[in-house]
Amino acid sequence: MAEEEVKVFRSWSSAFGLRVIWALKLKGVEFDTVYEDLSNKSPLLLQYNPVHKKVPVLLHNGKPICESLVILEYVDETWKQFPLLPQDPHERAKARFWAKFGDDKVLQSIVFGILFKEGKEQEEEIPRAMEILQHLEEELKGKKFFGGEKIGLVDLALGWLAYYLGIIEEVIGLKLIGQEKFPLLLQWIQEFSTAPIIQENWPPRDKLIAKFAASREAVLARGLK
Repeated sequence: MAEEEVKVFRSWSSAFGLRVIWALKLKGVEFDTVYEDLSNKSPLLLQYNPVHKKVPVLLHNGKPICESLVILEYVDETWKQFPLLPQDPHERAKARFWAKFGDDKVLQSIVFGILFKEGKEQEEEIPRAMEILQHLEEELKGKKFFGGEKIGLVDLALGWLAYYLGIIEEVIGLKLIGQEKFPLLLQWIQEFSTAPIIQENWPPRDKLIAKFAASREAVLARGLK
């Protein structure tokens, strides 16, 4: 059998790219990483993702796949070891729902509603973000991971929370989740973030803090609310 070509185009800081790295490593798939400078995107990135012109892109035997959640499902269907989605159709549908919920609600609220806001607008968003996170707390009842007893697709989709949330809290000077209201979510953060394949691939914390602080300052300076 000819050797497979697997490449991941990503940036050093993107949580979306991390999802793909985690999935491939959990499945034991060998791959090459191409780090993109998003301020000077390579011709290859623009060729492989001409619509969104974003990372991550998975290149598998010359064929590009774009958008991290789509890539996760492709990876799961292509390499069967360490399945990320349940076998039961209803459970699979639920996993897709929570993965999309993470991007559409959790990430939007915390990043665009809190990190990139200040003053009254930020204060008004915090209760909404807490309500959104409460849904995750409920979903974790009786489970170690969102995927059950092992890491699954939803854990990878929400995995950024386990590291980036603490960085956002540090940048804005606010503690968003505590043990009293979110004991299960905090336990999941501990379990997920310290799993070996997850932990060894986190970007440098100090560099992320500097990047997030600079991004926040730039957005607020432009008055983008």
